Amino acid sequence: MTSVIPSHRPPTHHDHVRHVPLALSALLMAAHFFRGGNIFVTVLCLAAPLLLVLRRRAVTIAVQVMLVLAAAEWLRTAFAIAQERAAAGAPAARMFAILGSVALFTLLSAVPLKR
Repeated sequence: MTSVIPSHRPPTHHDHVRHVPLALSALLMAAHFFRGGNIFVTVLCLAAPLLLVLRRRAVTIAVQVMLVLAAAEWLRTAFAIAQERAAAGAPAARMFAILGSVALFTLLSAVPLKR
């Protein structure tokens, strides 16, 4: 018996929209590492969204792992800045809110990549 439902669906407009959070996260991480002077990781962050053109499951998983590591880097950065601000006697709550939001956005940008 043959199926009337095609096994491969044609790409829609939404397929491209789901990559927007990934692109924003990659740009933010690239800017973070560029500011730190790490050019190799900057280029790697900028290249990550382009790897999805390969349409391989392993590439998608690798990009998702990169996003999880990027979220962890944002949290590490938040704690490092908090230590500096505490030593200077400055408040850190707003900084935690901002970098925590960026970390959460970066982490959640891996979700639309799931197939």
